[in-house]
Amino acid sequence: MATAAEIRELLATAPLQVHGRLLDSSNSALVVIAQDGPLQCAAVYKPLSGERRLWDFPARTLAHREVSAYDLSQMLGWDIVPPTVWRSEGPAGPGMCQLWIDSSEPDGYAGIFAEQNVPAGWHPIIEGRGESGEILLVAHSDAEVLRRLAVFDVLANNADRKIGHLLVDGPRLFGIDHGVTFNVVPKLRTVLWGFTGTPLGPDIVTALELFLADFGRFGPVLGIHLSDDEVELTRARARRMLANGVFPGPGRDGPAVPWPIV
Repeated sequence: MATAAEIRELLATAPLQVHGRLLDSSNSALVVIAQDGPLQCAAVYKPLSGERRLWDFPARTLAHREVSAYDLSQMLGWDIVPPTVWRSEGPAGPGMCQLWIDSSEPDGYAGIFAEQNVPAGWHPIIEGRGESGEILLVAHSDAEVLRRLAVFDVLANNADRKIGHLLVDGPRLFGIDHGVTFNVVPKLRTVLWGFTGTPLGPDIVTALELFLADFGRFGPVLGIHLSDDEVELTRARARRMLANGVFPGPGRDGPAVPWPIV
């Protein structure tokens, strides 16, 4: 089995053989095999050339943001984003390459339930109606890994935390699809609002303190793929969250949840 360092090296430098395309992706996302001798792994490769232009993000930056999201996860010490690297070369040009995760459904962490079926201890965040008019609730669990992911999303200003962007790999939970992150305009849209107003907890406080204390080293790493303003606002969001000591609630700058939610 390849080590974490070997996997990152494979993703960054090994030849990529294209096996298919993720058809439900809004941008070009190719399934590839990275192989160097006996070592190989499956990955998702998102080239800059396949990005759909968005009015509210600079062109040809989404793959860069995916790499910075992984870097942020590692800086916090949480490892909640699959290994993601930048490739200067690939079958369709420069882009990001992320380890493929063989995932099961995230229904142990989040889902849509009939009103009477929301698991005990879970946090309902939004109500809707089914085809027959029945009340349905989007809810998520109280798992510590979701608390960490919620903090990560605040720091990254993640505009697209859907249920389907939670991947379960055995005992591990990962978040994926971080192309629309780190905007200088507040854009947080997430299904993880259930922690709003609750204390961050000592482990998260410690992680934020260490992140800020070492920002002199972390900032330049984030700056490889983000603008100076985007880097500085990431630090500002961490400072604000630490000063408040609680999970923030939805703002008034736009929709609070992504669409579709799943």
